Amino acid sequence: MNQTKQPRNRAKSILALLLVFGPALFLILISTRRCDHRFKELEDYGLVKTSAFNVIENGKETKKSLADYKGDLVIISTIQTSCPKECGISLWHFNQILYQHIRKNKRKKLKQVRLISFATDKNGNPANDEQIASIRAMLEEDVEDYDPSIWIVAKGNPAEVYDIKHNNQSLYRKGKQYFGGVSYSSLMLLLDKQNHLRMVLKGDEEGMIRRMKEHLALLQKQYDKERAKNG
Repeated sequence: MNQTKQPRNRAKSILALLLVFGPALFLILISTRRCDHRFKELEDYGLVKTSAFNVIENGKETKKSLADYKGDLVIISTIQTSCPKECGISLWHFNQILYQHIRKNKRKKLKQVRLISFATDKNGNPANDEQIASIRAMLEEDVEDYDPSIWIVAKGNPAEVYDIKHNNQSLYRKGKQYFGGVSYSSLMLLLDKQNHLRMVLKGDEEGMIRRMKEHLALLQKQYDKERAKNG
């Protein structure tokens, strides 16, 4: 009886996700099919491109691009200045599940992992200097042992980063059904060492953040397997 109900409940959940989010979040649906415990390689959805964005490095504002993080695994998200702890990401869960895990292992296996959060206003537009300073101050106050070289607050246009197309569908859409009027506001992207997109998940839900941690580990295993194969 329980075995019959489980597939039905899963089908209802997928249908509900389709009805709520629509085709713009196609990659989230793809990701749910790759979440078993057997080793599988994450699909490659192509190069993620963006123009330069600014970060604070050694106390100075510096221009960067995703190309500067080649060789790193990167998780991209947004942080809204009007709702920094719940809207773009669930800050507490993002901190505890991802950041603290990366920070505590930064000298070992996770030394090549970076979190980049684009600061935006409530409409998904790039935040101004004052707003970004408030975000950084909040992280320094609320996040244990906050390290800006691991969790980077970026000043730039996230729409350019999230403007990704796959199978004639676009991840970036506008509409009243999305928080802030843009589909990317609460999405996390997982990029491999060549800046290629490997996974998209929602950042404002604990379960999805845990799943992102699993996919990060899966991508690392993929690189370990390639290194072992190449000797």
